[in-house]
Parts: sequence; structure tokens; C-alpha cells
Amino acid sequence: MSAHAPRPIALVTGASSGIGTDLAREFARDGHDLILVARNEAALTALATEVAAEHGVTATVIAADLSDPAAPRRLFDDVTARGLSVDVLVNNAGFGDGSHFAGATREKTMGMIQVNIAALTDLMHAFLPGMVARGRGRVLNVASTAAFQPGPGMAVYCATKAYVLSLSEAVAEELKGTGVTVTTLCPGPTRTNFMDVADVADNALFSKGLVPVMTAAEVARIGFRAAKRGQVIVVAGLLNQIGAFTPRLAPRSFTRRLTGRLLASGRH
Repeated sequence: MSAHAPRPIALVTGASSGIGTDLAREFARDGHDLILVARNEAALTALATEVAAEHGVTATVIAADLSDPAAPRRLFDDVTARGLSVDVLVNNAGFGDGSHFAGATREKTMGMIQVNIAALTDLMHAFLPGMVARGRGRVLNVASTAAFQPGPGMAVYCATKAYVLSLSEAVAEELKGTGVTVTTLCPGPTRTNFMDVADVADNALFSKGLVPVMTAAEVARIGFRAAKRGQVIVVAGLLNQIGAFTPRLAPRSFTRRLTGRLLASGRH
């Protein structure tokens, strides 16, 4: 890149913690300026200061609550008003819930659908046309290994991630030949605050090491490299790859019963 060429810009949602923070670091290390989006403005500001000092990039902080249906369009309008052109859209914001569907609160259930599905879709719809017009760009959507099977005990979360995977694959195919790629990152259990928000941190399935748990930095590195290659789907970790593939070989009735029993067996 020449000294006078503008740096590419990556917009990262859910950048205040976990995988989002480490994805922002990966793109900064690669020479991208950043637009950091999350509710926690103080955490975003600290991250912006860090990446500016370590990598010499500019990081714009935009505090936004993507559970508000109007927030994605406001975010796009804000970015446009600042004269910023997004080269990479990272849809990382999302959360889960370990409650059974009938016992979950309406607020958390509908908020999960808004953040995990509606906001992601709205942001793709807003930013993709500009990328296509310029003939270049990348979208990195963070789904989950939960996308590959129904999840009794985390029914809505698994369904939202199945949507993310399906949408991303289809749009990636539609965009072939445009210079724009869509990558879906599917992590398994990861050491972030996700488990606390989903109320599964004490679940023995995770806390006692019954399933592999990766670090956010490991997952982010895998996702970043896949996005750079334009890979359509990447499952983080070999055991998670095996776990994601196995349900395709079994009857769905068996898969849902097994998943439900595994999640139930981990509950204290």
C-alpha cells in the first residue's frame, strides 16, 4: 500500500468484548482503519486507543444498541455522514439464551432475534450495494456450530444462527464475480462473556471441559484468515468441524434428541 493510499476500513459490531474485540485487533494488525460498534462506549474507546497505539490505525467509535430496530439504519447513516466507506463488514454482535423456549422472557427472545437476525440482515442490506458498486469488499458474519442442528434448551439461539449461515451462503453465491465475498465464521464454545449472558457459564458441559473451549483470539484469527481468502464457511477447530459435519449423517430426530440430552446433562 502506498503512503498516500487510504487504508481500508473494517466495521466491527459487538467490538467491545470477546471475539469482536479480537477480530478488530486482527483487522487493525492487517492495516485496516476501524469503525467499532457496541453499546459499551468506554470499552470501545479503550480498544480504539490500543489499536491506534499498537498499529497506527484510526478507530472511530460509534455506540449503538442493535436490539433497537432503528439502530442499524442510524448506524449506516452515521457512517455515511462521516464520509467513511466500509470495505469490510463484520457482523459479530449477538447473544444467546440457555432457557427453554416456553420459560424464556419475551424481551430476551425477541431481542435475540433482533440482534442476531434483523440487525445483521439490515446492515448487510445497507452496506453491500456500495461494495458491489466499487467492485470490492468483504462481509464476515459470525454464526456458530449451533447453526448445524436444532438445539433443545437453546432453541431460538440455534435457529438464529442457522438463519445466519443460510443467508450468508446464499448471498455469497449471488455475489460471485462481483469482487465481494461473504464468509461465515462458525465457532464452537469460546471463552467470552457469551456464556454469562446466555446463563450457561455453570453448565457442566462447558465448565468441566466436556466439550472443547477455544479462546476468542484463536477464533478471531481463524475467521480473519478465512475472510481474507474469501472462504464461504469456516468452522473454528478440528473437533468443532467434526461436530458440525456429524449431524448431516444422522436422522434429524436423533440429532435433536442427542443435542437436547447433552445440553440437559450439563445443567446442575
